Amino acid sequence: MATLKGKVMINSTRVSYFELVAYFDTGFLKYLVFMALMSLYMIIVCANLFLIVVICLNRSLHEPMYLFLCSLFVNELYGSTGLFPFLLVQILSDIHTVSVPFCFLQIYCVHFYGSVEFFTLGVMSYDRYLAICYPLQYNTCMTSTKVVTLTAFAWLYSVVATVVMISLSAPLQLCENTIHKVYCDNYSVVKLSCSDTTVNNIYGLVYIFTIIVALMILILYTYMRILKVCFSGSKQTRQKAVSTCTPHLASLLNFSFGAFFEIVQSRFDMSNVPIVLRIFLSLYWLTCQPLFNPLIYGLNVSKIRIICKNLTFGKKM
Repeated sequence: MATLKGKVMINSTRVSYFELVAYFDTGFLKYLVFMALMSLYMIIVCANLFLIVVICLNRSLHEPMYLFLCSLFVNELYGSTGLFPFLLVQILSDIHTVSVPFCFLQIYCVHFYGSVEFFTLGVMSYDRYLAICYPLQYNTCMTSTKVVTLTAFAWLYSVVATVVMISLSAPLQLCENTIHKVYCDNYSVVKLSCSDTTVNNIYGLVYIFTIIVALMILILYTYMRILKVCFSGSKQTRQKAVSTCTPHLASLLNFSFGAFFEIVQSRFDMSNVPIVLRIFLSLYWLTCQPLFNPLIYGLNVSKIRIICKNLTFGKKM
């Protein structure tokens, strides 16, 4: 009883670090994993930076859809930078620990990235809905002011929501300092608490509902309307819908899959799943999405693809 009481009295101010126990000894393979992740990170940075520059420097791409894409690519850079350098350091380290302040900084980066990603994808679905269902009113409805407002709201709301979440988690009394993952996330810290986490759980449900469920309802509604217009519209309308909506749907499904597994893994016991598969799927939404988006949009959006080809041809000349 005395030992239990001693554990209960440990609080977040006395815990100076967290231990990440999902890492395991891979011997010399860790250098191969390090090089693979380093290469992936460099490709992500170069691909997203390239498309950001292409959109910013070409006036023909200064349209709502491409400006939202630019916001998406900036978020990919932010999210990958919040994870990859940390992973690279941990892979080469023999002791897998992280200080409490840095852990909460990473929690902020990871959750902020996920929030902005879902919000931006939701805004982009609304943009495609207006462009396809109301083409004549599109320029009037989707003005430059509205583009800035929607983009700013996605980022500012995510800042506020993430800061509130961390402000509820940071003061919690902790029984342990062991996180069963390769990076820090909020619910892993909340699960270590000895104190009442009712407020944290309620806020977590509200956070998930507003950022995921509400946005998914918006996205489903917009695509139902788009499909209705496609079935009743002309061949040109269907082609426009397919060319602009296919990359968005692919991006949304890819990110939703990764985020869904991460939420399930955090909330339920996944000890029966092999550790390597758990690590891969928990990292999927943070590592594959930042590479998937520039590839899918760069290859499938005709305006971006044509400009990229022209830039490549110009360099060859």
